[in-house]
Amino acid sequence: MASPLVLDAITKRYGDGPAILNGLSRTFAPGTLSLLVGPNGAGKTTLLRLLSVLSYPTGGTVRYGDLDVHAHPHRYLSHVGLVHADAQLPEHLSAVELLEWILRSREGWGDDASTRIDTLLTRLQLDERRENLIGTYSSGMTQKTQIAAALVADPEVLLMDEPLRSLDTATADATVDLLSTFVADGGLAVIASHLTDALTSIADETLTLGSEASTEAH
Repeated sequence: MASPLVLDAITKRYGDGPAILNGLSRTFAPGTLSLLVGPNGAGKTTLLRLLSVLSYPTGGTVRYGDLDVHAHPHRYLSHVGLVHADAQLPEHLSAVELLEWILRSREGWGDDASTRIDTLLTRLQLDERRENLIGTYSSGMTQKTQIAAALVADPEVLLMDEPLRSLDTATADATVDLLSTFVADGGLAVIASHLTDALTSIADETLTLGSEASTEAH
């Protein structure tokens, strides 16, 4: 079971520019999927970068349970699976090798590890080229690999920026099913996506970012 992910008066601005996020406070609860929506520039990616410790707040704190995530990033990120808007995966590894490395680095390697990897890649329909180098993959194959990498170590938290981008319909449906199962099992998911129709049915709330952030419960 995940812990709550708490934003306490988060502000983020770049240089002398206006605040992208201004005093945002809220709690993302375990067992929920929160969908971030809003126009380009509203702060969706900025918020996900803060939650994934790729960026630091100008003011305020982010806590995972009692843990200040920016003070203890390694401890926090050991609980997190990430999908970035622009994937930067190691091109010299295959999808299978990347997932093996993730499991070993998170001490998740066991007798069932190979089966877990094969099952996940099959569900995401990355089949015939899973042993080929990631550098040879199409954008859709790279996205499938990134989703598998986020899920393979059984994280408590999923942070995803446009996870359905470049996916065919069957793989998008499989991804939604995986997310639904993840949340039902007590996971915490925060997802930004323009493809809201595919995700609204499994989202517990929609957080609209922009000049006046608002939340809609489902």
